[in-house]
Amino acid sequence: QVHLVESGGGLVQAGDSLRLTCVDRGRTFSHYNMAWFRQAPGKGREFVAGIRSTAEETYYADSVKGRFTISRDNAKKTVYLQMNSLKPEDTAVYYCAASTLWGSVRYGDFTSWGQGTQVTVSS
Repeated sequence: QVHLVESGGGLVQAGDSLRLTCVDRGRTFSHYNMAWFRQAPGKGREFVAGIRSTAEETYYADSVKGRFTISRDNAKKTVYLQMNSLKPEDTAVYYCAASTLWGSVRYGDFTSWGQGTQVTVSS
């Protein structure tokens, strides 16, 4: 099982950068494919980026492609989301999640979730 804890959110201006961090307090991090999702007020949880357990492959939502980068360090049991050129529409609570499935963007395919970290981008 994984036990995920996110950090790194905050209030920034449009065009700024942030790096989110998600640490696994459990023991099986390297077995899981990881992803970041986000949820804006009044909206559903949407997929942002995913990375294979071995870190060899990544995939992104079209809305963040070219601006966000997902990476992981299995030795540190950590997954990162580097967010550049932030826009007000990126404002949301960001969650990391774990899945044994590869390539999914579906909320229901991810079995473990962190508590979320708030990102607010002002214009």
